Amino acid sequence: MRFSPIAGRLRALAIAAALAAAASAAAAPAEAAAPAPGVTGAPSTAVVDHELPTTGCGLRPPATPGTRAAQTIDSGGRTRDYVLQIPAGYRPDRPDQLVLVFHGRGKSGISQADVTAVTDPHTIAVYPQGLPGTGKTHEAAWPGAPYSTPEMADDPLFVSDLITHLQQTLCVDPSRIMLAGKSNGGAFAARLACSMSRRIAAVTVVSGALYGQHGCSPARPVPVLDFHGTGDTVIPYAGDPSRDLPPVMDWAAQWARQDGCTTGPHTFFHKADVTGLRWSHCQDHAGVTHYRIAGGGHVWPGGSSAGATQTISATSLMLTFLRTHPLGERCHSDERAMS
Repeated sequence: MRFSPIAGRLRALAIAAALAAAASAAAAPAEAAAPAPGVTGAPSTAVVDHELPTTGCGLRPPATPGTRAAQTIDSGGRTRDYVLQIPAGYRPDRPDQLVLVFHGRGKSGISQADVTAVTDPHTIAVYPQGLPGTGKTHEAAWPGAPYSTPEMADDPLFVSDLITHLQQTLCVDPSRIMLAGKSNGGAFAARLACSMSRRIAAVTVVSGALYGQHGCSPARPVPVLDFHGTGDTVIPYAGDPSRDLPPVMDWAAQWARQDGCTTGPHTFFHKADVTGLRWSHCQDHAGVTHYRIAGGGHVWPGGSSAGATQTISATSLMLTFLRTHPLGERCHSDERAMS
């Protein structure tokens, strides 16, 4: 094949221009592409307080459904541990609700998984592990207590990063994400409800060690489910001013005011040793529900610990509470489902 002189000159110019562009690109410093929001490739530096879309639907789950698996995630410059429990009937094409349950002081994610015992076929349960606290034995704990440490300052970021990671690897319903916990873990969940109110749907607190919690200003009303025994000698139901522990009913009433509730508390449940109290007609269809266990100790209601009431199951009630209180427009069926 023969080329004309004009075509040859044009081809030579094109090659020269391409070589010049390549040389210029090689000499210029590389510019990293901006990561997409929520992508784990770049370390996050701030707690996310808004709903993120789930991108994990359709992917192979990171652990075998129907089992518990020890997992890790990098957050705040350190590797953090958690236990992941994917329901046996998990389907990558069906969004499931997500519950993160925080253990109490001196406990672990594994022990909390045993206590909570989530078996719901449509709930992904996650049990994060706290960092060592103060004291001779350095028992694991969460922020907001006398035994907390400065290293725990990044724990809210850990939770935020963990939720994002779970949404990227599992089919999570972003409108049904709950934080829950017992004792120090329950109080931590309540603190996060103040700072992550636009991302989580609801919070559950069991025997909360509510040090210094006298109100906050969440960006939106947060549905609250609370359980506490009147015989709790670790965190007294009546509070303890010397330890800056508010009375449980005062704490619940404060949340009702924050949620804009206009009625309550009224008794909606009474059976054996358990009385259920509710504040209602709240903004955004939120609400505060409190279960008072007469003579109950520092234990998980419905659990296997000695002295735990079997009249109700905190696990069953919190999963129902989450189903009926999605982020955004609330369901009105909680009055029937929980009575």
